[in-house]
Amino acid sequence: MGLIAASARLPACWAGEGPFFITYTHQMEEPGNLEFAAKNVTGKPEGGNRFLGAAAEFEYGLKGWWTTEFYLDGQTTAAQGSLFSGYRWENRFRLLSREHWINPVLYVEFENINGADKTLLEIVNHDGKDDLIEPNADARQEREREIEAKLILGSYYKGWTIAENLIAEKNVRHEPFEFGYALGISRPLAMTARAERCNLCAENFQLGVEMYGGLGTHADFGLRGTSHYIAPTVAWTLANGTAFRASPAFGVTANSAGLLLRFGVSYEIAQFGRATRKFFRGGR
Repeated sequence: MGLIAASARLPACWAGEGPFFITYTHQMEEPGNLEFAAKNVTGKPEGGNRFLGAAAEFEYGLKGWWTTEFYLDGQTTAAQGSLFSGYRWENRFRLLSREHWINPVLYVEFENINGADKTLLEIVNHDGKDDLIEPNADARQEREREIEAKLILGSYYKGWTIAENLIAEKNVRHEPFEFGYALGISRPLAMTARAERCNLCAENFQLGVEMYGGLGTHADFGLRGTSHYIAPTVAWTLANGTAFRASPAFGVTANSAGLLLRFGVSYEIAQFGRATRKFFRGGR
């Protein structure tokens, strides 16, 4: 319990993801809190143009065991222009009410995006650099309405957060089941927060590393022809709740993009739900 209490005194930082961009931890958004966030990724795949993929996120804590999130995706590619690539609706359900050695969370998401989406919020199947060089005019014609499920497993150990994600994705109309994974480990630079407000205190910083990639399909499961990345991560949370993150991701297989740079920012409004209800009740 001491570790949990110490963690609770630390600045809130990316409730469901810690300092990560791809890997989810078992932490949930506080009930009634609303978080605005932006995730961005840029890169220049071999044989293609530099691109910037962006996802705007709106995350809300409905219950202590239920967090919902809505995404709006877009991208811009040099010499090809910019476009809106779709939306996602995500829900996470905590399966155990108390902290355990391993804490499972069920994740379910509906995606309505097109083939030009370059947010790269997960890597499944044989996703790779070839998908990033297809011209926008062609890729945007492909509709991807998919259901994605994840089993999120999270643990705390002596200040370390350890997370494992198993991913399964299926197009609602056709295509095989696609699989992927994400793994992450992180730790704040200090476990106990100071009494005074501080921006540059050690507890405001989290360092970590994550690894993620595809695992083929149910008919071709495995590592052959898949892409995988190793990515150190850093997160910095200001005293007012604004958080910044950055992560260079290094491709480690022939099908991977050589280098991706991820960066993002978030801001959380505490008890947004309560304030909204009070407003519509006329301040009573």
